[in-house]
Amino acid sequence: MAAWLIPALKAVLPHVGDILAAAKPVFTRKTPGAPAGEHALLLQQVAELQAAASQNAEHVRELASQLQSTVTALEKAAEVAEARLRRAVLFCAAAVALSLISLAVAIVAIFR
Repeated sequence: MAAWLIPALKAVLPHVGDILAAAKPVFTRKTPGAPAGEHALLLQQVAELQAAASQNAEHVRELASQLQSTVTALEKAAEVAEARLRRAVLFCAAAVALSLISLAVAIVAIFR
């Protein structure tokens, strides 16, 4: 599993229930026996829509801040991994140089 996936899932999973609850159509439904209160029903539905939109905006803002912190953490982890890779490459180059020197000394010792 990719290393960046675990922090991303940890950031998103606690909010899946909220996202699903906000996405479900939970608005007031029109009853077939109440044609006289249609205007009041429409106003109530508009108010519910506005409340749901503002709640969604809050959730989006919160998710954006968590995504920003996740991206920052991923960037820091990438910098650390890059530094470790550079160090490993330097150690490998030193090992190759040392082995070449050892090989040259062994060849010289054999032909003397």
